[in-house]
Formats: sequence, structure tokens, C-alpha cells
Amino acid sequence: MVSIITRNLTKSFGDTTALDSVSLKIEAGELFFLLGPSGCGKTTLLRHIAGFYTPNSGHLFFDMQEMTHIPAHKRNTAMMFQSYALWPHMTVAKNVAFGLEERKVDKPEIEHRVSAALETVKMSQYAGRRINELSGGQQQRVALARALIVRPQALLLDEPLSNLDAKLRTEMRAEIRRIVKESGLTAVYVTHDRAEALSSADRLAILNKGKIIQVGTPTDVYRNPRSRFVADFIGDTNFIEGTLEGDTSREHLYSIATTHGRFWARLPEGAEPPQRDSRVALSIRPECVQLAPHREPRNTLHGRISDVIYLGDTAQYVLETDGGEKIRIAEMNPTGALSPGDQAVFATAKPDDVLVLDAIPATASPIQ
Repeated sequence: MVSIITRNLTKSFGDTTALDSVSLKIEAGELFFLLGPSGCGKTTLLRHIAGFYTPNSGHLFFDMQEMTHIPAHKRNTAMMFQSYALWPHMTVAKNVAFGLEERKVDKPEIEHRVSAALETVKMSQYAGRRINELSGGQQQRVALARALIVRPQALLLDEPLSNLDAKLRTEMRAEIRRIVKESGLTAVYVTHDRAEALSSADRLAILNKGKIIQVGTPTDVYRNPRSRFVADFIGDTNFIEGTLEGDTSREHLYSIATTHGRFWARLPEGAEPPQRDSRVALSIRPECVQLAPHREPRNTLHGRISDVIYLGDTAQYVLETDGGEKIRIAEMNPTGALSPGDQAVFATAKPDDVLVLDAIPATASPIQ
């Protein structure tokens, strides 16, 4: 395993800046996710780590060794792409062995390592099958075995589950994490799927417009997004505009004046306090909004349920407030008692579940 460090990495394609002074440290042995909207620069960063691109400026290190201008074939990394790039005319074992045969490894060693790699991905019984006889999930495992067999310092994955159905994606992201940890690899995983990142990452970085916006554990980034963009991208949320009145000096909460009344809210951990009287946006996750029997003196919304989506384990409600805003509510283990109609309801959220963020709308501009 190896740590991966970038310092002020910058890359432009014509007039488009794909990476804008990116500095990042991925610890040895981490399963690290690069997450962001299409065109944000995450695949460009991954390809720099792999050695497929050379930056316009900046530096790249594996541990303390500079790799900025080292060609891809000398970096001892393995990469998995969206398309598995398997040879359909070869057997599973031959596909897995291909990289070692190109390296002129002795035949007994190849056979030993192929057997071990297929055992790791639970594909030993399919060694003699051809690729077109396998399911999508099985092909994905073969591609993973082929990457592992060269014993890379780092495993690089570019949206490897995008071609699988939802159930297989859930199974395979758990398998990828298991294999990475059991193999002692540093792995960098590109995705735009927040469920993959939240469920599997040790840490993750959110990118937008070629910049790293926030880095942290899945829990930290979800619970403490430091911008409106991150809050909106990493999960469903409601935004309520307001004006900062000041620090309540109680439990580090801030008082926010909104059209719905006063809200008490907290800053994300590590965020700089906004100035008094500045415009802010309150972020409230749907699962943090709870229906209430009456109006509370703070943090209360009033309106009518305009839509209900029943999903079995959860129900999603849309509360249309008196001012016409639509607030999403998620209820676990719902009773099915609510339905769209004219009945007025109240909803509230705990101050610790309401975040004070910047008022700038969450937008993203594509980068190729």
C-alpha cells in the first residue's frame, strides 16, 4: 500500500480548467472516494494518479517519491474502468493471467497467482468459462481479479459499478470494500453515486468545477456539509432562506429570522461564523423533519401535505407551507395515516439538525 499526495495539481484542456490547484492526501490503506457531478474533474484527477495525464503544474507523490512525470507502466497501479475491457474469446483464467503473461512471469507463478486472485473474488469455479457466459456481476469480479493479480501499490476504480443493476451494485460495493481491506490496498474510487460513497468510503472528497470543496468521512460530510453545494449534492435536503440575527450563546446555536418564524440552528463543524444580518440558507434533511401536534415556539413549519410516496420502510411527504414552499419529509416505519388533503399540519426540526450555510444556490458547471 502507498499514500498518494497531490500538491497544487492543475490541468487545462484548451480554455477549460479541469483541475484547479488540487491538493490532497490519501492515506496508505484507505478506500478513498472522489465524488462529484459529471464533469467536475474527478476522472481527470484519477487519470493523473494513474499516469495517463501529465499536469500543467503541480506535483504528485506516492509516499515521498515524486511520480509527476513517471509513465503509467512504471507506477505499479491497476485501474478498473466502467467497461471491464475483458477479452471475450479468452477464458476467465486467461483474462486474469494476461497481465502477468505480458510481464513474462513464470508459468507456475502465474497459475498460483491466478488461483489466489480468483479465490479472493469468489470466482474459482468459473476459471474455465468464457466471458460471454458470465453475468455482469461475475464479469466485474473477473476484472477486479485481473487488477489485483499484478499486486499493485494502488487500485484505481473509475465508476466500476455503473453497468450493474441496483441489487448487484449494492452487493459488489460491499465486495470491493472487503477485497481492498483484505488485500491491504490503497484504493481511489471515482463515482457520482452518493450511496456508493457513503456506504463504502473511509473518506471522500467532493469536487466541483475542478476544485476540492470538502474532504472528510462519510458521516462528517453528510452531517457537516460546509456549503450549500455539498449539502445538496451529498443527500436530499430542504433549504430555507433567512437572516442571521446572532449567536444565542446557548449550545453554540444561532438565531435565524425566516418567513416561517425564528429558527435556531448550528454551524457545520469547522465552519466560519457568518456576519450578523447576513443572508443565509438553512439546510434540513428530510429525515430530520418531524410532524408535530402543535406549533412549537421555534423551528416550526405550517402547511398541508400535498403529496405522499409510500415505500414500505419509509414514506416521503411533501409539506406545502403557507408561503408556497415545498418541504420534503421522510418518515421511517410509517403508519400510512397521512394522505394528501386539506388538513393543516405542523412540522419541526431539532436545532442540532438544522445547519447554517451560505445563501449561494448550489450550481455546477461541467468540466470535461
